[in-house]
Amino acid sequence: MFYILLAHGFEEIEAFGTVDFLRRCGLEVKIASVEGVRSITGAHGITVLTDCLVRQFNVIQSQGLILPGGMPGAEKLRDSMLVKKTVMAMAKRNKLVAAICAAPMVLGVTGVLKDVRATCYPGFEPYLKGAIIEDALVVEDENFITAKGPGATIDFAAAIARRFVSEKTVENVKRGMIIGE
Repeated sequence: MFYILLAHGFEEIEAFGTVDFLRRCGLEVKIASVEGVRSITGAHGITVLTDCLVRQFNVIQSQGLILPGGMPGAEKLRDSMLVKKTVMAMAKRNKLVAAICAAPMVLGVTGVLKDVRATCYPGFEPYLKGAIIEDALVVEDENFITAKGPGATIDFAAAIARRFVSEKTVENVKRGMIIGE
């Protein structure tokens, strides 16, 4: 099971595209609110009813943590002590921590990216303290996956999926979605 953490102002395509792709690959993904309410509205006015409220214990027992970008959603993730503690706990346990767009800043401010290759939405590089910044759509290093922004959503989701399902499964999902044709 994976948890994707949402705060008001999240980037919808990054969250929904990632959840959809992973579920098509047969992976279980729970959408968790960090706001204390289950109804969360994205940066472009789309409201979603999350599966649950975030609880650190449940998340750190999962296979991975996913943080979408979007503003001010990514800032809210960055400013949440619960999110920061959860990121650090996941990193300490060598569990997958994936962040896209502005959300890699959460990883940067927690210090988990020291000497780790990473990418983010242009302009957020100063937040990636200690990271080795790369100019790529998706960067994988150790138990971290980071991605540049909305246009990298499918590549980001595929990188996550490849860690847990076969390449054939990922390619079948992409083919079924008419990606890369």
